Amino acid sequence: MTSDQEAVEAVERLRAALAGATLPLDLPSAAARRTERQELLDQLEDYVLPRLRQIEAPLLAVVGGSTGAGKSTLVNSLLGSRVTEPGVLRPTTRSPVLAFNPADARWFDAGRILPDLARTSAPTQDPAALQLVPVESLHEGLAVLDAPDIDSVESRNRTLASQLLAAADLWLFVTSAARYADQVPWDFLRAAAERSTAVAVVLDRVPPGAEDEVTQHLRQMLAERGLARSPLFTVTESPVDGSGLLPAAAVAPVREWLHGLAADSAARAAVVRQTLEGAIRSAASRSGALAAAHAEQVDTVERLRSDARQAYRAAVTQVEEASADGTLLRGEVLARWQEFVGTGELLRSLETRVGWLRDRVGGWVRGKPVQAERVTVAVESGLESLLVEHAESAAEQASWAWGSSEAGRALLPPELSRASRGFRAAAERAVRDWQQGVLDLVRSEGADKRSTARFLAFGVNGLSVALMVVVFAHTAGITGAEAGIAGGSAVLGQKLLEAVFGDQAVRRLAEHARRDLAARVTELYAAEAARFDEVLDGLGLAGADTEALWEASRSVGRATP
Repeated sequence: MTSDQEAVEAVERLRAALAGATLPLDLPSAAARRTERQELLDQLEDYVLPRLRQIEAPLLAVVGGSTGAGKSTLVNSLLGSRVTEPGVLRPTTRSPVLAFNPADARWFDAGRILPDLARTSAPTQDPAALQLVPVESLHEGLAVLDAPDIDSVESRNRTLASQLLAAADLWLFVTSAARYADQVPWDFLRAAAERSTAVAVVLDRVPPGAEDEVTQHLRQMLAERGLARSPLFTVTESPVDGSGLLPAAAVAPVREWLHGLAADSAARAAVVRQTLEGAIRSAASRSGALAAAHAEQVDTVERLRSDARQAYRAAVTQVEEASADGTLLRGEVLARWQEFVGTGELLRSLETRVGWLRDRVGGWVRGKPVQAERVTVAVESGLESLLVEHAESAAEQASWAWGSSEAGRALLPPELSRASRGFRAAAERAVRDWQQGVLDLVRSEGADKRSTARFLAFGVNGLSVALMVVVFAHTAGITGAEAGIAGGSAVLGQKLLEAVFGDQAVRRLAEHARRDLAARVTELYAAEAARFDEVLDGLGLAGADTEALWEASRSVGRATP
């Protein structure tokens, strides 16, 4: 057992945790869980917290029931005056009416119960307003609220009726002899039994002579549904007077029972505690189920995030493979490289006279800065096309993965199925930056060799394109005729570089250039994957909110006052 203040603090933590634990994803059970979450938030704010803070406030009896059950007529007859308007047209009750003794008026300001409903003293059809009606005939310590029909044709009336019933200390459930077996009322009554809510049932409009038969059947139904101890009152169908009120004798048992509760502080407190403790236990159970639903949402977000990131990780791997296995040493790049180094005697000499080549290779490349620039441009174009191709493929793959579930489809904007509009320009910048990095690397490595004949013969640009060629044929993964060409090109580039820097330096330069390219590609694709992350981050789903809800649920479970 805890104090009321400790219970208030636990419920406030639960309310805050529920407010933070939204369920935005369209998972199979999400719609029902969202409704349940809102209903629980409403009950905590409308009933549990106000009642815990002011346990001595008047007992609130909410009169609810089916369309045409005669709720408003019954309320007016119990109070002895016309405070709520019954009608022939349906739905009849569009806004709730709260009647109380004038001495209890202080308990029903905007902060006490149903704080989101505006207060008014005049009749209104506004479902967002609560009409306050002081009634001298009502005993102090008791308030009666006439709610809309639970099966109204208007959804806002049904929602409001559910909200009001959840704010009740006592449900005064009104049904008729013609409709007491309807399913909708029993759904509400079953929920009341599950939450240990105090319930009294009024069987209204019973034809004279049928009282015993109908009442016996209804008692059996109540017992079968866990409500055997709920008081049951029968109101025989009777003509109303000029004010629309039933004869006082017809409603006397109900009035006397309600006033007896109001007059007996111990009995009133027992009803309040029964419903309050039941509501808190129910909140603990229901919030635990909502925490599980929230955890499922968080897990789904992480799966969607992982699917998108995996698509782009795969793209990075594919680019790394294609930029190292000789794939780029074909087409335009190969043609421009051959123009730069020549394909005749130089390439043939490579097969038999490597040592001789190192000393004389400058003869082929001296005076070819234009050809070196053409190789650079071809590399830029080829590498850019490779990056765009795999960016498109990754976007398509990530979108396909998301589209395989309803939750993912609902989140996926059309533009995510393609590379971003600015990707080609970003890829071009990344390639140029990498090429500049290669140029700077060669320039730095050759700082102490700039005056040598070989360095001067090859030039910074020539050595840079040779290093790019070496990088692009690192694994030599292609086959057939292209393998020989690409392999020969790579070996030639290797020999050009070794002639200036030596074999160890060349290996170090090539590895550095490869790592730099891989880092730039990874960064480029991470920016593309971030588009998917932004969609998911916008949902505001976090595992910390799940944990907060679990902890608040456990705390409330220990907080029965």
